[in-house]
Amino acid sequence: METRKTVFTKEIIMMDEMGKPCAPITRVAALAIVRNAFAGIDQEDLSQLFEVGAALGKTLTEELVHMLSAPPICYGKAALVGTSGGMEHGAAVLHPRLGKPVREAIGGGKALMPSNHKVGALGGSIDLPLGHKDEAWSFDHIDTMTLWVPDAPRADEIVLCIGLSDATRPHPRVGKGPRNS
Repeated sequence: METRKTVFTKEIIMMDEMGKPCAPITRVAALAIVRNAFAGIDQEDLSQLFEVGAALGKTLTEELVHMLSAPPICYGKAALVGTSGGMEHGAAVLHPRLGKPVREAIGGGKALMPSNHKVGALGGSIDLPLGHKDEAWSFDHIDTMTLWVPDAPRADEIVLCIGLSDATRPHPRVGKGPRNS
């Protein structure tokens, strides 16, 4: 695994989009820019990319937990694949092996990690979905972080993203879930 660089971002939200104050909400994300060994190659066995997700999941999430103001409540993952790669390369980094080390680093997580992956150009953005780590149907915790790195992904790279949050969206008011809406 060749990691060109890692970028961390931290947001502290103190009011909603309309200017109404809220209790501070901290959202953090890690973006690891790694070389895609399968860029330009039609490859059936993508297990090498599974290992990338497993290795980065642990180290990046441990750093993110330290960046939060309170214990993590929400998590999510995303991958932006450079134009010489395929969307399946992003899926291979995210799905088979990334979740377990993330859950270990945050002390659990019963719900499926929300995810997104796509192919994009240099400087492209990716929407990283967030959801409650234990309650998949908690509408209050469904959120999104839009992330990008100006010089990534290059055509032969993948931007692996992991995000955490210590609270809901500011002032959620769309219901508590399908049974309670």
